[in-house]
Amino acid sequence: MSFFGKNIKKIRTVKSLSQQAFAEMFDLKRGTLGAYEEGRSEPKIDTVIKIAKHFSISIDELLTKELTVNRLLRFKGDFAENQDELLKEQFASVPCIVPTNRNSYLSEYGNQEFISRLPCLRLPISRDLSFRGFVVDSLEMSSHEKGLFPKDVVVGQFVPKKEYKNLDNGKLLLVITEDQLVLRRGYILKSSLVLRADHKLIEDITLGLDEVKELWNICYVFYHRVPETGNGLEEKLRFLEQEFAKIKSQI
Repeated sequence: MSFFGKNIKKIRTVKSLSQQAFAEMFDLKRGTLGAYEEGRSEPKIDTVIKIAKHFSISIDELLTKELTVNRLLRFKGDFAENQDELLKEQFASVPCIVPTNRNSYLSEYGNQEFISRLPCLRLPISRDLSFRGFVVDSLEMSSHEKGLFPKDVVVGQFVPKKEYKNLDNGKLLLVITEDQLVLRRGYILKSSLVLRADHKLIEDITLGLDEVKELWNICYVFYHRVPETGNGLEEKLRFLEQEFAKIKSQI
């Protein structure tokens, strides 16, 4: 029985990689990698060669010796050579949509090669979740010197389609459709999504949930200045007032 399983698990620990991320690097299934790590299965030789080559480790060491963390840190190539570099690698890399690639993103959002070429933010957040950064390029989410302004940066967590209807109303969302990329507050109404700007002179956008290609729930904001913050209560009340007014006009 080889040390392969223990060693690749230790490599993942040093690199702060999830099983899924490590498996994808070498075209493996997550379950297959788990079987290797638990000693329930042995790898094919071409898999061993790929991993050894990628991390500049000899095949003999990978298979016949239990590698230590200190030993791994001394390897060249893809491994960090010191603790400072290791700490940097523990940060998540967040692809960022900027004004120059915004239009391209609409057609290429599902192209992983395109996503890999986007500029990235490195942040101390979970590496197991999917995030997207966005550089604000309008005044839609500003109101009376408050809110978001051009060059502010927001970071959103990916929301699966099955979770759309569980979103709290008034959340700041980054929404991608066939021909639009919109940063606004979202309100779920049956099978539609109302996107509302904080700027009072901008009209709502109403979409069918089936029109949404990607949805990111904004959870981090980096301001280009020191902001004045609010609790969003006024906006929620304004939305409710407008909806009641619509209902009243239909009676």
